[in-house]
Amino acid sequence: MTLVSTLTPLADTRYEVGSFISALITVYTLVIIAHILVSIVQSAGMRIPYNTVTAAVIKFLHDAAEPFLAFFRRFIPPLGPFDLSPIVAILVLRIVGGLVVRLVQG
Repeated sequence: MTLVSTLTPLADTRYEVGSFISALITVYTLVIIAHILVSIVQSAGMRIPYNTVTAAVIKFLHDAAEPFLAFFRRFIPPLGPFDLSPIVAILVLRIVGGLVVRLVQG
């Protein structure tokens, strides 16, 4: 067995793990954006029709996104009615996530 044939599966595995992490970051970014949109709709006074499925989705979005956003809300005060912490959170997630993916993929 040559050195090249033993390194190829390792390189493939690193690439696949990096791609998986990148996909997770994209999905979590979409969860944060969906949470923001639901929050905007609710704060505008529009009522989302109550349904057990809708309530479960809204609860999932809140439970998944709020701990990450709460970390940034501690450091970034709201500017009047505008909360900039989700924007900063998404930027940090994408930048740090991109660095992690590059480190994993090599």
